[in-house]
Amino acid sequence: MMSGDLPEYYFRIRENGAAVFRVDTENRQRRIEMEEIAIANVRNGNIKPHGDRKLTPEETAVITNWIAQRSAVLAARDVDDIHRAVDHLNLVTQWAQSKADDAQLDAVTDTLLLAMHDLRTVLVRKKAERLMNSDPAPD
Repeated sequence: MMSGDLPEYYFRIRENGAAVFRVDTENRQRRIEMEEIAIANVRNGNIKPHGDRKLTPEETAVITNWIAQRSAVLAARDVDDIHRAVDHLNLVTQWAQSKADDAQLDAVTDTLLLAMHDLRTVLVRKKAERLMNSDPAPD
């Protein structure tokens, strides 16, 4: 990759967001230099400038846009993880029905039943809340 192809900003992913760096290749040594300019928090949308730095409106806009894009990626991943969990539940069902022996079933049955009961309770409650909220108010 040529230095001219590098983005102007680099986001080092962290647990709740990213450390934001300005990428500089326009220096005497033609080295890639990265200056930390801010911390972006995806959970609450906060942008904290690094040290005493004042962010420009352009920098703030780039970071705000990154937060929105990153939030969308993480939300999509959450849904994908749930679809994978459904696949795993189906695989566990097939395993329990066709492959598991009594000792294996004894080792996992109570834990699985409790986890599935907990999940079912939450899903039923949440569905009931959604149905109650979507019903038109009585006259």
